[in-house]
Amino acid sequence: MGAAGSKLEKALGDQFPEGERYFGLENFGNTCYCNSVLQALYFCVPFREQLLEYYSSNKSAGDAEENLLTCLADLFTQISSQKKKTGVIAPKRFVQRLKKQNELFRSYMHQDAHEFLNFLLNELVDILEKEAQAAKSDQETTSPPEKMGNGLKNVQANGTHKDPLVTWVHKNFQGILTNETRCLRCETVTARDEIFLDLSLDIEQNSSITSCLKNFSSTETLNAEDKFFCDKCCSLQEAQKRMKIKKPPHILVIHLKRFKYIEQLGRYKKLSYRVVFPLELKLSNTVEDAESEYSLFAVVVHVGSGPNHGHYVSLVKSHNHWLFFDDENVEMIDESAVQTFFGSAQEYSSNTDHGYILFYESLGTSNKS
Repeated sequence: MGAAGSKLEKALGDQFPEGERYFGLENFGNTCYCNSVLQALYFCVPFREQLLEYYSSNKSAGDAEENLLTCLADLFTQISSQKKKTGVIAPKRFVQRLKKQNELFRSYMHQDAHEFLNFLLNELVDILEKEAQAAKSDQETTSPPEKMGNGLKNVQANGTHKDPLVTWVHKNFQGILTNETRCLRCETVTARDEIFLDLSLDIEQNSSITSCLKNFSSTETLNAEDKFFCDKCCSLQEAQKRMKIKKPPHILVIHLKRFKYIEQLGRYKKLSYRVVFPLELKLSNTVEDAESEYSLFAVVVHVGSGPNHGHYVSLVKSHNHWLFFDDENVEMIDESAVQTFFGSAQEYSSNTDHGYILFYESLGTSNKS
C-alpha cells in the first residue's frame, strides 16, 4: 500500500497538485460499490468544497447527532487534512452508519453502486432540509414579530408556499426535466416538470451517450390502450409524448442501465454493450435547444459478467491527470485508457470492465450560482 502511494508520488513528481490528496479506501467485505462512488464524489470539487465548508461551520455543535452527512463530511475532512499526500483510509464510521441506516446495504452481498449513490444524495438532501426547517422554527420561536414578516414573504398571492428549499446538494446535482404531451386532436400541449439528481439511460449495442440521450428524448405516440386523457377535449385521445431537459444540472450524473430484466430467463442480465462516452459532452436535447457543454471527471466502472457479483472501481480526473481507484490501490492512468471502459462490441468478450455511472461537470459558469 505504502509502495503504491510512493509509486504514485514518483509518477506525478513535481506535477503533484498542491494541497491535493490521493487516498485509497479500505474495503470492508464487498464495500467496493461504496468506495467507488465516494471517490467520484470526493473529486467532484464543488461538492467536496461545500461539504468541507458545511463541516467546518457545523463542527462546533460537537454534540450534534451523527448521521450520514456528518460521517461523509468527517471522512472527506479526514482525507483532505492528511499530512501525507497518498495512502489508505478506512471509511469505517461511514460504512457502519450506512448499514445502520439502510438494511439494503447490511448484507455482504454484491450491492448496486447506482442504488447507493441515489440513496446517499437523497439522504443528504433530507438531512439538510430537516436542519434548515429546525433552524427556521428556532428563529421563529425566538423572534415572534419577524415570524409574521417571514410568513408573508413565503406565501405567494394565491396562498401556496414558495418552492422547497434548494440545498447545496441540489445546486450541484439537480436538473429539471419537462414531460410534454401533445394531444393529436386539439394540439394542446400539457407540460409537467420533474426534478432529477441523475439520468438513467437505456443503452444499445455500439451506441454513444449522445444517441442514448436522443432516444431518451424521442417522441413516443400514445394510442390504443395507452391513450392520454386530454383536459381540453375531456376524453381519451391519441397523443405524442416526449421528455426534454428544461434545466441542465451543474454536475450531470448519467447512469447506464447495464442490468436488464430478461423475461425468458426470469432474472437480470448484464449488458456489456459498447457505449462511447466522450471526455467532452454537448448536451443538445434541452428545451431551449442551447447546447450545454460538459467535461467528464469521473466514471464508476462495474467489473464482472453478471449483475449479482463482480467489483466496482473508479476512474477520476484530477488536475488534468487521470487516476484509477480500486479500493486501497490508487494509480495513474493515461487518458487514452478511459476508452477501454466503453464496453464490448461483441456479446462474449474477455473485457468485463464497463462504464456504469458517468460524472460530468458543466463548463458553463451560469449553473454555479
